Amino acid sequence: MYSLLTTRQWLVLLWLILTSASLIDRPLFPIDETRYVGVAWEMWSRNDFLVPYLNGEPYSHKPPLLFWLMQLTWVLFGVNEWSARLVAPLFSLASVFLLRSLAGALWPERSNIAGSAPFIMLGFAFWMIYCTLTMFDVLLVFFVLLALRSLWHNANQGPSIGRWVLFGLAIGGGILSKGPVILLHTLPPALLAPWWVGRDTRTINWFHWYLGVLSGILIGALLALSWAIPAGSAGGEIYREAILFGQTSGRLVKSFAHRHAWWWYLAFSPALLVPWCFWPPLWRNLNTLSFRDRGIRFCLSWLLPVFIALSLVSGKQLHYLLPLVPVVALLISRVADNAGFDEWRGSQQVFVVAIALVAVVLIALPIVNDYFSWKKQWADYSTVWGMLLLLAAIGLWFCRIDSIAESAFYLNVGTLVTIVILSLSVLDIRSERFDVREAAQQTSDLFKQNSEVAYLGTYHGQYNFYGRLEAGLISTIDPMHWAKMHPDGYLVITFKTKQALPDSLFIYHHPFRGRIMAIVSNKMLTEFPHRAWER
Repeated sequence: MYSLLTTRQWLVLLWLILTSASLIDRPLFPIDETRYVGVAWEMWSRNDFLVPYLNGEPYSHKPPLLFWLMQLTWVLFGVNEWSARLVAPLFSLASVFLLRSLAGALWPERSNIAGSAPFIMLGFAFWMIYCTLTMFDVLLVFFVLLALRSLWHNANQGPSIGRWVLFGLAIGGGILSKGPVILLHTLPPALLAPWWVGRDTRTINWFHWYLGVLSGILIGALLALSWAIPAGSAGGEIYREAILFGQTSGRLVKSFAHRHAWWWYLAFSPALLVPWCFWPPLWRNLNTLSFRDRGIRFCLSWLLPVFIALSLVSGKQLHYLLPLVPVVALLISRVADNAGFDEWRGSQQVFVVAIALVAVVLIALPIVNDYFSWKKQWADYSTVWGMLLLLAAIGLWFCRIDSIAESAFYLNVGTLVTIVILSLSVLDIRSERFDVREAAQQTSDLFKQNSEVAYLGTYHGQYNFYGRLEAGLISTIDPMHWAKMHPDGYLVITFKTKQALPDSLFIYHHPFRGRIMAIVSNKMLTEFPHRAWER
């Protein structure tokens, strides 16, 4: 099967299958995806492309590049969901091809690495899950790769003004994607260049080298400031302080949220390495890792300082590690390339066993669920999905493998099939609990009737895009005060359970993330004041 298409064609096809499954099977996930598309929508509806807005207030938490690109798709295709959701996956595909180019530059004498590294990167289950989400990290990955590719070529082909400018533009793009955090990913290998360049290359004037690095940073800063200065003036003093100082210092010194211990990333590392933790050629050849290889030194100067820094910063989220997926893919492909020919035969079989076990669980799930009466929604689950996954595992078991690229390809296919089947089966059963489209439409209808609508707690704009709301909802922490001030208004509220509340209390309600989301009229709310606080 592998020989039917070229590497480029397979990468595009695998990406297309993964992205299509995501677009078809699930809506925008609250609260992050709905919030970010909501910000782009509010900028669009306000015809303000300089300052991001959320619920009528300047939104300072993220830079504007993702919002601009979503709006660009709306210029081309009209306001819709699918084109906005394509932005991050397109950067994912571009990153995979950029990694292929970097792998070829790092090890030009080992052509198999350039063939396998993109399949390894695209094959991470961690990457497959996050690269289809509408978030900023995949954009950051692209600009990190672009910057480091320019850095490597500067060291090996001789420094040039054009490459330092490209390095600076990549820094600027990264800042506009997710802020100055791109410096955390690019400065360590730039500063450690004397170590990874070594003595086996042309003489480099290190004064000129660091001057080039500084020039690139300045170019990136100027690119970012060309937006930040006018945006700060337009958004006001609080917004200006937030985009220039608040977010960066807050996240580096004491995180606003998502605080975890320093070992938190290490604890998740085995899961993040799926499926390559099941790949025998990798573990059998770890002892061949050599610091004499300049490419390996380059990768380690990229991976280790960044991972240590991210572990020491208090705020931690798994997607913060996405920019490290390419360098891990490079190291895995380099180590596995030392495997002998016989090691590739059957190299997929350990992972195939893991897939088969998942398939058995999916087949047994509805049967066991019926016996123990666990979840009502699982009664609708079909065993066909598990059988399809088992057939795929059997097919992969008998695939003939003759190279590292083929082995990486088949593990990629196995991971893709598993994730797509899990998405179309298990996730599909629970997708309604994350779907805010109908709630957004109900809220929009109330606004069209000139009704006042508030949200109990902090409203993150989750209904703004789907409901095409221009102003968002008012946030309140005192439902009874809201009800008395707006007797003809409504309140969006979430409960742990509907319990014995009468259906007449609700204008609309549905399951939402393990709770009940409901729209309540203020007139009815005053009749059940004791329930209003149960959230």
